Amino acid sequence: MNAIKRLWNEHPNLMSFGILAIGMLIILYFSARHVGFTTIQWFVLAVATVALAALCIWIISWEVGAPLDEPPSETAEAVDS
Repeated sequence: MNAIKRLWNEHPNLMSFGILAIGMLIILYFSARHVGFTTIQWFVLAVATVALAALCIWIISWEVGAPLDEPPSETAEAVDS
C-alpha cells in the first residue's frame, strides 16, 4: 500500500492516466461486447480509447501548474515599475 501511495505522490499524472484508461477500457468492453467487432476493430478501439485517456489527463495537467491567485510575472513586473 505504501508503494502505491509513493507512486501516486511521485507520478500523479501517470497514475491518473492508468486509472482512467482502465476504466474507459472496461466501459468500452461492456458497451460494445455484443456488436460483433473483429479482433483488429477491438484493437483499434482500445488504442483510440487509451489515446483519449492520455489526452484527457494531459489537458487536465495544464491547469495544475498555473496559480489562480497570482498574476503572471510579466504583469507583476509592469505593475511594480
